[in-house]
Amino acid sequence: MPAPARSAAAAATRLDQVVALLSGRSIAVVSGAGMSTDSGIPDYRGPDSPPRNPMTYQQFTGDHEFRRHYWARNHVGWRHMDAARPNDGHRALAQLERRGIVSGIITQNVDMLHTKAGSRRVIDLHGVYARVRCLNCERLVSRFALGQRLNRENPDFLDSVAPAEGVEIAPDADAIITSTAHFRMVDCEYCSGILKPDIVYFGESVPKPRVADAFDLVDQSDALLVVGSSLTVMSGLRFVRRAAKAEIPIVIVNRGITRGDEFATLTSNAGCSETLTALVDTLPSHL
Repeated sequence: MPAPARSAAAAATRLDQVVALLSGRSIAVVSGAGMSTDSGIPDYRGPDSPPRNPMTYQQFTGDHEFRRHYWARNHVGWRHMDAARPNDGHRALAQLERRGIVSGIITQNVDMLHTKAGSRRVIDLHGVYARVRCLNCERLVSRFALGQRLNRENPDFLDSVAPAEGVEIAPDADAIITSTAHFRMVDCEYCSGILKPDIVYFGESVPKPRVADAFDLVDQSDALLVVGSSLTVMSGLRFVRRAAKAEIPIVIVNRGITRGDEFATLTSNAGCSETLTALVDTLPSHL
């Protein structure tokens, strides 16, 4: 009993420190995959996550068979991501924004759960699962519309794969399945170009206007709160570095260490949902 009591006391003390640091400040938020684990979407690098090898842009564009295999998996995975619902952490951030405390969210996730929860200023740094782009003519179509086309070409695919193998979904809406040889892929119906989810893959760069918007959000805020991100890749870490250079206080809430810990004013090894829900109850409104 003594050890859990000490642990609970330490967690309460750390939350008090987070509240004291953030109180009265306009907060920009950077969220990562750990934000969505309570919604049933696994993260990439959490303590309990299996090893993953995310697909690269070069693999997708350079190999027809690899691309077909990916679209077969995505045809299963995007539906599960579409069915995911915001958790208490997402709802807490939306409430903090309505109360004038959170100035906006820069999310590394593609699941759109911040938007579904009601957050208004959301910068989808890596894109979203629900759109598809043609790499030739740049037309955008909804993932739902593409799903209908793929259903017509593969009428029995979903029934044949999911029950036999079960479904594990990666954070980029990729379903972990292997039986894809019988899947028929489609191309852009306007120009026959290659279709790609409107997601920034490894090996791609985030569009410059999107990065500029995110930097503006950080610059206009009084504090930076990172939730559920290991900050392993530069796309998220750069905002922590930006805040540190401007001497903006940085709080990192994540299960495990992060690449940004050296820049943080305060770190908390805690869950996103529990911490954000507690902040709703303790931070004073700015309105």
